[in-house]
Amino acid sequence: MATIHDRLRNPDAGVRRIAVIDLPYTDEEDDIAPLLIAALSDADATVRLEAAKALEGFEEPEVLAAIAPLLRDADADVRAAVAYTLAELKEPASAAALLPYLADADPEVQAAALQAVKALRVDAAFEPAVQALAHADARVRRAAVGVLGYLKNPQAIGSLTEIAAHDTDAEVRRVAIGALSFANNAAALSVLPALSRALTDPEWQVREEAATTVARTGSVLGVPHLVRAMEDEYWQVRVKAARSLGKLKARDGVMALVEALIHPLSNLRKEAVIALGEIGDPRAITPLERTLRDPDPDVRKLSKLALATIQMNGGAA
Repeated sequence: MATIHDRLRNPDAGVRRIAVIDLPYTDEEDDIAPLLIAALSDADATVRLEAAKALEGFEEPEVLAAIAPLLRDADADVRAAVAYTLAELKEPASAAALLPYLADADPEVQAAALQAVKALRVDAAFEPAVQALAHADARVRRAAVGVLGYLKNPQAIGSLTEIAAHDTDAEVRRVAIGALSFANNAAALSVLPALSRALTDPEWQVREEAATTVARTGSVLGVPHLVRAMEDEYWQVRVKAARSLGKLKARDGVMALVEALIHPLSNLRKEAVIALGEIGDPRAITPLERTLRDPDPDVRKLSKLALATIQMNGGAA
């Protein structure tokens, strides 16, 4: 019977491919990393692809040094597999193998490298990410925004607010708004114009993200903008605005939330009920009592909880 080594050297690429797939489960070899690294240089793309997939979770320097160059592989499927494997890295020290690719001439390579270092949160990625915000390719800008959002460096707030307000790509604007979630206290004031603009963005996904981000900054300065968002034509935006009003305990949002209690969409009614309970304003008691007859049983249950919370905290009609 052919050994795993024999199969890895077989002239038939299909045999080599299956051998690579079998490697993690073999008891013939204790150290499979060198064999997988060797398979990364196979002439057949399907073998390289399986080797890249099998190396997920390996963070030894020699493994990363071998796999990172395959971000430039001629085969698109191999590049995708390598990008996925690298994006699963957990150890910050692994970023050293990726830093040279953060400004690669190929946008696909650059975007994949930025995506891979995002969760590693290494300071060395900050400057390359800031520079990448000006890239012509939206994929690179999106990945760069992700890096900056994870790093939570206040020095990035100005760049992120600018791209959130003016980028031509809606998805870039959306992720930039989400990345601004780390802005709080004094910084929240500087991002408010960008959040306000985003709540009127032509794309509802951007408005939805902005409605969530306002609450994450913890700033009540965004409450008037959230109240206006409760009239958005898309229910997805209204739901997130209601949720944020509740998290901010925004008493100025009570009447907008009360109006949402009669909306045809039960999900919005639920969020409004929850938010009113979180805010605890006694003005909500009578409207909430009416929702005890809501056709949706979840709304009725949540209304009971909201009323109990308000009354427990001293609210009175």
